[in-house]
Amino acid sequence: MADIKLVDVSIRDGNQSLWGATGLNTAQMLAIAPVMNRVGFRAIDFNSSTHMGIAVRSFREDPWLLIRLMHEACPDVPLQFIGTGFRFISWETAGPDFMRLVYRRLMANGIGRFIVLDPMHDMDAVLRTARIIREEGDAEVMAALTYTLSEVHDDEFYAGIAAKVSQSPDVDLAYLKDPSGLLTPERARTLLPAIRQAMNGKPLELHSHCTIGLGPLNYMVAAELGIDALHTGAGALGNGTSLPSAQRTVANLRELGHTVDIDDEALEEVCRYFDRLADAEGLPKGAPREYDASFLRHQIPGGVMTTLRRQLEELKLGSRLPEVIDEVTQVRAELGYPIMVTPFPQIVCAQAMFNVVAKERYASIPDQVIRYALGRFGRPTGEIDPNIRDRILAQKRTRTIRAESPVFSLEEMRRKHPGVSDDDEFLLRSVMPEEQVNAMLKNDQTIRAYNPDSRPLLKLLQGLRDRPARSSIVVSKPGFRLELRAKSEAVSGGG
Repeated sequence: MADIKLVDVSIRDGNQSLWGATGLNTAQMLAIAPVMNRVGFRAIDFNSSTHMGIAVRSFREDPWLLIRLMHEACPDVPLQFIGTGFRFISWETAGPDFMRLVYRRLMANGIGRFIVLDPMHDMDAVLRTARIIREEGDAEVMAALTYTLSEVHDDEFYAGIAAKVSQSPDVDLAYLKDPSGLLTPERARTLLPAIRQAMNGKPLELHSHCTIGLGPLNYMVAAELGIDALHTGAGALGNGTSLPSAQRTVANLRELGHTVDIDDEALEEVCRYFDRLADAEGLPKGAPREYDASFLRHQIPGGVMTTLRRQLEELKLGSRLPEVIDEVTQVRAELGYPIMVTPFPQIVCAQAMFNVVAKERYASIPDQVIRYALGRFGRPTGEIDPNIRDRILAQKRTRTIRAESPVFSLEEMRRKHPGVSDDDEFLLRSVMPEEQVNAMLKNDQTIRAYNPDSRPLLKLLQGLRDRPARSSIVVSKPGFRLELRAKSEAVSGGG
């Protein structure tokens, strides 16, 4: 029987999968952070460059301050950051000197663990990034082995890339990342032993989404095969298109005789908090999913599916989601079967949505599809359909993008922002619109505590505030009366 660790994914991947990455602000994270510190998690999957951009754009909050505050609240558990190694917040490719500064500042602010992922499985690129991180600090480095289905991605393929990263002194461990929940228990029984043997004693973790209901079963098989840690979501942020429920995973592991050394009361409190938050904010709760074989075809990750559904609903086109999903399958084939991991599912889904909404397929082609066809993201897994490639390369916009420098450097950004001496602000200004960064900096409100139980009352008072002026407001129930009077009149309360 094994001693299994848990990595919590609630704040980053759970939030992204179920709430489109916009469900949690700084105050909401900090409210539960001290309790998360007590649970005994191996790490907290906390941030990514995408989430840092959302903090600035959606909440006007400083993502660097958030990292520092979270690190202060969780001093005993590493905060995990996932990155592809070649980009930071924007879609543009960043040079190694720029990324070196990014990793240096992330570690200085409190990130203690990095996932290094290359969407093309270019392990040389992974190792170059790992070397930069190691040279800039002492954070733990975990290499991502991204699971997908194809004739190429067999057990031997994954064992080969695992062997390559295991030989590097700059990589501490690896994890099998199953973003679309495609892994089956049968495949896990052959794949995980092959990877573990290739890792030569370095730890291996499993990250398998519940998109088609197989994640919890995969975890029990992985534990039997000696996995070191499993990635789980707490309360409302587990299950669904997120990852397996932490509490159910613990119960199942112990039922099978495995050891999970955590503070059960603290974990229960974390789960209750996210449940209450979901209720207070009207956010969906993850629930067990039925098996859906269509995911084996289109392979859209949970977080991307959530975003795609929201975008279509905002366009009043929610009913056309099945058409877009079918189109995703065709677009992915035409683009050479890219692995559906960031940034490629976003690229494929964007093109599919344009194809469905427009009168003609590929009548509108996003810039990122053009950059993909130009090889700016690396070499595609398969060959791009020649007809589609010709159409992409014939676009007027393609000529402009082809003329762009494929990689921007630190020196180039320094020239563009000569008056910015603070490195954290400089990094944001280098990759985000000026007006968004300015709005964030002007938002000097002190971070306030968050209590989900108070949200119904606050929403009521905000709604009453927005109504026509009234001389007084009375809120009463048995044993309680609150009266608010306009201007300088007295405010009374009683119980």
